[in-house]
Amino acid sequence: MRKLVLVLLTGICIFSCGKGNQVPSPPINFQADINPKYSALNSVGGYAYVPGYGVAGLLLYHSQTRGIVAYDRCSSYQPEKKCAVTVDDTGFQAVDACSGSKFSLEDGTPVKAPATQSLRSYQVATTQFTIQVFN
Repeated sequence: MRKLVLVLLTGICIFSCGKGNQVPSPPINFQADINPKYSALNSVGGYAYVPGYGVAGLLLYHSQTRGIVAYDRCSSYQPEKKCAVTVDDTGFQAVDACSGSKFSLEDGTPVKAPATQSLRSYQVATTQFTIQVFN
C-alpha cells in the first residue's frame, strides 16, 4: 500500500509540476533619477520602457495598489522568441504582438491566452527622486 501511495504521489508531482516562468532572469541592477526622463512614473498608470536590461528590456509601471513595479518586457509565451510586450491604449494591459497575449500591468498576470504565465517581475526600490530595479 505504501509503495502504491509513493508511486501515485511521485506521478502527481511529476505531471503537475510545470516548467514555471521560462523567461530567464539575468542579473539586473538599474538605477536612474525619476525626473525628467521617467517622470511619467510620478502618476498612477504612468509607465516607461527601459531598453538594455533583462531579456527584452524593462517595463516600469506605477500601479494603483503596489507603487512602481518592474517587469521584463519579454512575453512569457514562447520566451525564446524574445517578443517585447507594449502597453496598450487603455494603459492597463501589456500586449504581446507576436501571440496576442495580454497581461495585467497591476500584477503581471495573463488576462488573454495563449499566455498562461505571468510576466517576469523584478524588485523595485524608490525614493522621492530615484528608482532602482534589481533581482
